[in-house]
Amino acid sequence: MKQELIIISGPTACGKTAVSVELAKLCGGEIISADSMQVYKGMDIGTAKVTRDEMQGIPHFLIDILEPDGEFNVAVFQRYAKKYIADISSRGKMPIIAGGTGFYINAVLYDNDFAKEKDEESGIRTGLQKIAEEKGAEYLHNMLKETDPEAAEAIHPNNIKKVIRAIEFYRLNNKKISEHNKEEKQREAAYNAKIFVLDMDRKRLYDRIEKRIDIMLNDGLLNEVENLLKKYPPNLVSMQGIGYKEFVPCFNGECTLDEAIYTLKQNTRHFAKRQLTWFRHQCPQAIWIDMDKNNALSAAKEILKQI
Repeated sequence: MKQELIIISGPTACGKTAVSVELAKLCGGEIISADSMQVYKGMDIGTAKVTRDEMQGIPHFLIDILEPDGEFNVAVFQRYAKKYIADISSRGKMPIIAGGTGFYINAVLYDNDFAKEKDEESGIRTGLQKIAEEKGAEYLHNMLKETDPEAAEAIHPNNIKKVIRAIEFYRLNNKKISEHNKEEKQREAAYNAKIFVLDMDRKRLYDRIEKRIDIMLNDGLLNEVENLLKKYPPNLVSMQGIGYKEFVPCFNGECTLDEAIYTLKQNTRHFAKRQLTWFRHQCPQAIWIDMDKNNALSAAKEILKQI
């Protein structure tokens, strides 16, 4: 019998933290964060990290487990999440995954196989990046066409990161990434899971995003970014997160503070839109919860009814 699992997701600033906590209180649950940034220590304000007060005594996992220069990716998340799901279930509690990183959620739900994700010894990625720099994106894309035409058709030539990933995957695994992706889509869910996506009127969501960023700035976001930049280079994966990368040009004197804030608000709105699009296309089984008609507690009660 498959383990039970509840997933609470949706766009940034839609109320996932509050709803998941209320639900955990109602059903005896514990929460696993599916946020790609809240794992990093010291990145609190820019990630809208759940606070001790907001947790209300509910155990949370995958929060503050790495330094900003630590490695975190979908395969690492999957490994941790599976361990925590098993642990929470073994204690008679309900595991609740809460977060907006849909790719991470799917990786756990379908137990995706990431095959060989690292190439530290082979240096394949470094070599391909050098080719891209010296010969251009089109040359690199043509290399992909030779090994995996289907992947080349799906990936835009300018998306160098994905092109490199596809070529690298083929060389590491002697298998086309297009074939691998088809196999992954046919997997059955590894858990008896219910997925809930929180949604609200787009204008209201964007207003909430703007207000939240204003609060972040008032709470000391600039100081947080400045302190991080004193310790870590801006090209780290963590420092490329929304809420941090936008201020690097400002500290370098390349733009004004107002311009950086405008860019942050714009990037966050675009991110929320992409999240909603992803869940509509990738999670047809999801149950959508209208947050225009609910507060955190009533939404949690509605979710409990659906379960």
